[in-house]
Amino acid sequence: FPLILHISVDFMAAEAEIPGLCVDLDPSTQEFIMQQTMLRVKDPKVSLDFYSRILGMRLLKKLDFPSMKFSLYFMGYEKAEEIPKDETERSLWCFTRRGTIELTHNWGMESDPDFKGYHNGNSDPKGFGHIGITVPDVDKACDRFERLGVKFVKRPNDGKLTLHTL
Repeated sequence: FPLILHISVDFMAAEAEIPGLCVDLDPSTQEFIMQQTMLRVKDPKVSLDFYSRILGMRLLKKLDFPSMKFSLYFMGYEKAEEIPKDETERSLWCFTRRGTIELTHNWGMESDPDFKGYHNGNSDPKGFGHIGITVPDVDKACDRFERLGVKFVKRPNDGKLTLHTL
């Protein structure tokens, strides 16, 4: 069953009371989608291994920008047989997928001894928190991650929110 966060609020009734929330959305936004979240990565080999082998995402599209010395790797949960073979068609298809991760690699960061890394959001000043992945069984998924060598900053049930399954 999918994992959900349990929040004790009648959301529909409370929606109109949330300051700043527009409940009557502009019709011109009806075809907008949340297409990607961009994360900067130090070493694409390490990051691609994590997102593909550990999380089970596929590489949907890779774009290289030699003149600007960076590459983009678009990762997501799509079936291999649905990924177009033609590169132009694949690019158009990639940018219509929902909820992808764009890994941005600025060339040379992986071998720069002075590079201290990107801010991870866990130290001050706090910023980025996490991406959410729905799994059938969070405990089994976490056990698998541990067997594969993933080091947790915080396990899903270690925070103030409790996780429940449907």
